[in-house]
Amino acid sequence: MTVSEYNKCVDSLSDAIFRFLVKNTRDRDLANDLVQDSFMKLWVKRKDVDFKKSKSYLFTTAYHTMIDYFRKNARLDSLDSQLHEFGHNDNSFSDLKEILEEAVQKLSAIQRSVIMLRDYEGYSYKEIGEITELTEAQVKVYIYRARLFLKKYLVSPEVLV
Repeated sequence: MTVSEYNKCVDSLSDAIFRFLVKNTRDRDLANDLVQDSFMKLWVKRKDVDFKKSKSYLFTTAYHTMIDYFRKNARLDSLDSQLHEFGHNDNSFSDLKEILEEAVQKLSAIQRSVIMLRDYEGYSYKEIGEITELTEAQVKVYIYRARLFLKKYLVSPEVLV
């Protein structure tokens, strides 16, 4: 990949990768850092990455960078979520977007990622499989289960109150 091709990747893909990461992390600053890390990794490997495969490479790298971050900070995140549960227990929502975002956050990390890639970014099952290193069948199962959970969650009486 040449420098101009790398610059084209930055121009055309940075927003999509940022959207994917911010939907998964719910933290704009963290998403910015992960996007920057992903492009830095591409820059280091630019001679080995074919420009035609740069989109897949970047999403795969962004996904793995995010997963690595969460694994490293799992204890802190767990403690923070426990503190949040005790400190805030108001489930009343006035906005459908807030309800949907809360429902998506209740999904497992892998389910959230495949749903974001499929429904928010529009990737095919095959592309999602390449990004997440899952088979196409596994991707379909995760998406099915995530959608089933979201459907049940969104019509539960606790949410509708």
